Amino acid sequence: MGRSLLTYSEIDRTVLDTLRPASRGYWFLIALLALGVLVGAVCWAYQIAVGIGVGGQNHPVAWGTYLINFVFWVGIAHSGTLISAILHLFRAGWRNPIARAAETMTVFAVCIAGLFPFIHLGRVWMVHYMLPYPNQRTLWPNFQSPLVFDVVAISTYLIVSSLFWYTGMLPDLATVRDKAKGYRKKIFTLISLGWTGRHEQWRHYLRGYLFFAALATPLVISVHSVVSWDFALGVVPGWHSTIFAPYFVAGAIHSGLAMVLTLLIPMRKIFHYEVFITRNVLENIAKTIVLTGLIVGYAYMIEYFLAWYSNNIVEQESFRWRALGEYSIQFWIMVVCNSIIPLFFFIKRIRTNLVWLFCISILINIGMWFERFVIIIGGVAHGFIPSVWGDYAPSVIEYGIMIGSFSLFFMLFLLFAKHLPSVSMTEMKETLSKGSSQVHVGS
Repeated sequence: MGRSLLTYSEIDRTVLDTLRPASRGYWFLIALLALGVLVGAVCWAYQIAVGIGVGGQNHPVAWGTYLINFVFWVGIAHSGTLISAILHLFRAGWRNPIARAAETMTVFAVCIAGLFPFIHLGRVWMVHYMLPYPNQRTLWPNFQSPLVFDVVAISTYLIVSSLFWYTGMLPDLATVRDKAKGYRKKIFTLISLGWTGRHEQWRHYLRGYLFFAALATPLVISVHSVVSWDFALGVVPGWHSTIFAPYFVAGAIHSGLAMVLTLLIPMRKIFHYEVFITRNVLENIAKTIVLTGLIVGYAYMIEYFLAWYSNNIVEQESFRWRALGEYSIQFWIMVVCNSIIPLFFFIKRIRTNLVWLFCISILINIGMWFERFVIIIGGVAHGFIPSVWGDYAPSVIEYGIMIGSFSLFFMLFLLFAKHLPSVSMTEMKETLSKGSSQVHVGS
């Protein structure tokens, strides 16, 4: 298609237009999602009142959808750091229009992931026992507990990703402040932290943003590696493997990139961001998904190879049961959605078609949820001793909490997109030619 000229003022106008008062349709959608959040909150309150036994967990399946959703949301959070930090370090220009949305997705997904260890704990008021604070009884948490691993990983990732996200927004918040009036001007004056755009401020800003990008990059690897050790440290068939760290990291980036497409394609249409989020940008995301999909498929094959090569009959039976046992449907959904369907992106006509991109991104997220189901449930339900094998099915309470988590994520993202700049005006202006106030942008 044709190419258009984009100027500084048009970048500001396009982004600031999204902050105008919302339509009734927007608030209806917010109300619908708020209802889903209320459903989740009621289910959690009921579980606290009655006990964690209202869930479908049993013996031997003590880890249910709460841990599945925890790993899923941590994975969703990782692509935001990949796009914002790693691609920033490599100076990949196609990340600029989508970096803000990806960073925001990271912060909200980490917050929601952090809720699930509390939910899984059951007696949530006892959470302070996991925190290493001095007390008169000299009680300290068990640092070999996966729950303590998760507290450290989530809190570290949340702090760094939030600082990275907020630092990147400062110049844009000042731009909104300068255009706003009334109480909105007072709010944005407060949160823009006195940004004036002086040379010294820009110098410190660029250095700080680069520092956070360099700091956040190893967190992509380390945080999900720590989450994978929740399982790898357990002597359970199919879990006790050194491949789990790279396997989980690749899967996290795979699901996160798919969620980026799921969010950006509707946002591109609703806010008229076609001039920023071009088909070329979405195509580059699809190409990256092909890479991560191939890595995930390779990890699936390596798991089976290691089970065969180990000559351990328990390990071999565990993986045979995954493919042919009670949860075989979930296993094949995982394989098809995560490893086979992304290969359609090799076809240019598909990876440049918005409908195909949106549908495949949703299928990948479904597949990645079932991957966590197969790993977590498939491991503990079919352990070493046949006499304690068991099945698991989520209860209505677990489904309600899961609906609440998805509703909360999408509601927070919608509120952000309407009240804060969802595309970085600063980074879009950086794409302008040196010494020019205009840039050619493909449509």
